[in-house]
Amino acid sequence: MSIRLYDTSARQIRDFSPLVPGCVSIYLCGATVQAAPHIGHIRSGLNFDIMRRWFAYRGYDVTFVRNVTDIDDKILTKAAEQGRPWWSIGYANERAFNDGYTALGCLPPTVEPRATGHVTEMVEMMRGLIERGHAYAADGNVYFDVRSFPGYLQLSNQELDNLLQPSGEGETGKRDPRDFAMWKAAKEGEPSWETPWGRGRPGWHLECSAMAHKYLGESFDIHGGGLDLIFPHHENEIAQAKAFGDDFAAYWLHNAWVTMSGEKMSKSLGNSVLVSEMVKQWRPIVLRYYLGTPHYRSMIEYSEEALREAEAAFARIEGFTQRVVELAGPVEPASEVPLAFAEAMDDDFGVPQALAIVHTTVRQGNSALTADDKESAVARLAEVRAMLGVLGLDPLDEHWAGAGTGRGDDLHGVVDSLVRMVLEQREGARARKDYATADAIRDQLQQTGLAIEDTPSGPRWTLS
Repeated sequence: MSIRLYDTSARQIRDFSPLVPGCVSIYLCGATVQAAPHIGHIRSGLNFDIMRRWFAYRGYDVTFVRNVTDIDDKILTKAAEQGRPWWSIGYANERAFNDGYTALGCLPPTVEPRATGHVTEMVEMMRGLIERGHAYAADGNVYFDVRSFPGYLQLSNQELDNLLQPSGEGETGKRDPRDFAMWKAAKEGEPSWETPWGRGRPGWHLECSAMAHKYLGESFDIHGGGLDLIFPHHENEIAQAKAFGDDFAAYWLHNAWVTMSGEKMSKSLGNSVLVSEMVKQWRPIVLRYYLGTPHYRSMIEYSEEALREAEAAFARIEGFTQRVVELAGPVEPASEVPLAFAEAMDDDFGVPQALAIVHTTVRQGNSALTADDKESAVARLAEVRAMLGVLGLDPLDEHWAGAGTGRGDDLHGVVDSLVRMVLEQREGARARKDYATADAIRDQLQQTGLAIEDTPSGPRWTLS
């Protein structure tokens, strides 16, 4: 079965056919670094990390470009509000984004270009568009003439006559109010670069068109991003790139939002949950499970209860993994995932259906443990590890194992030492056949919220 994708531009599921056999080229709109990331920002990177991993599992050579928008109106506004250099704000938040991606187990991109490093490419694109009659300069700005491009608005399925184009301050000299800025004339106190049309700075849409062209060429396989980017950003990217002569992206994939009270998570609404704070409260692997296991095109309604449910679900997987390892020692992942898992992932990255196979396999493995069927339990864990590896959720992977990233990790060692002292007293009571004392110790530990399990290698405690 071939991989099938929901293509936003076609509004339907399509079989994936790469432009170059055996290769996949992906451009993902990355961070705009005006502020530190909340979990809604990180979801996009995480969803496309899973997609990338699945393409790699299927044998594709993946080129993954995720840009950084380090100059735009929002960053300059923050700089003015905070009295800090624009580049200082951008760099600090870029690092915060990368810390978030790393904490949640996202693989680094093949390349992560910054907008400010590609002004030369932007100037070349504007020059070509002006020569072809698709753009014009006015008052130091450069605008794209939307009426010159017949395919404009096909991605978002809008009518040009009904269009309300977002416009920024200082965008004067437009021939049509729906034309959008590719280059903005310099203002006092703002960064600027020299061009044939005067000093200024790039517009948001031009940045991505130029960087995609530089790193992926005239055509590439997949362009991704959040639903909110379809218009105006992706629509304007398409217009610039195709009017310049590029075929641009063959498929368009868009992930849904993380919402709070039904609204898109947004700093402007005051309802964001910063990744840097979330990883102090929840283990990063649990956050990855929570954000990565719903279908990428489904909304996630944020709640503490949903996170606790994710934590409990993942604990069942971890518990099975730990029991098998204690019984049989290290278990390597299987060379292939189960067929049903593969079919789910091939069908537009159906992670919820794939995850159901993971949990079914865990239940089968637990049944094997109960029946003292060590061979079957080991086989099921090998399958589980293979599936979790694709999802970036293998608890035995070196990224997670012993990484010290758990909630309350700073106290875990202390608690472990104290509990083991008590368990040693319980073991001593059992050795003396003083079962009443041993049971009393166990009951007292359970009342404190600890679950005690007797295993062949000795007692083990977990949070109940």
